[in-house]
Amino acid sequence: MIDEATNEEISPDERRLHDRSRLIINVHFDGADSTGVANTKDISPGGLYLSMRTTIPVGAALTLRIPLGNDHIVANGEVVYTNPGEGVGVKFRELSEEALALIERSIPQS
Repeated sequence: MIDEATNEEISPDERRLHDRSRLIINVHFDGADSTGVANTKDISPGGLYLSMRTTIPVGAALTLRIPLGNDHIVANGEVVYTNPGEGVGVKFRELSEEALALIERSIPQS
């Protein structure tokens, strides 16, 4: 992404609206002709990073089933960046208030 004011590239870290928290859990994903389970590396109310060898393109829509404590949420997301062979960054789309509250309660506080 390019910052129009400075005409310089903005890194993914600078684009984040929420701080990430390290949380490793198994997330079921479905979309972009791929279905499976991947581990999270980190999570925030805005999205998460999934460690996986599967290549999923930027812009792909995913449905995620995320276990949090004794509960789980089902969230829609969009792949916003990819590290081929390593994982993908996913931004949540249309997260319900209940799902957002559960994420905020479940992530480790620094």
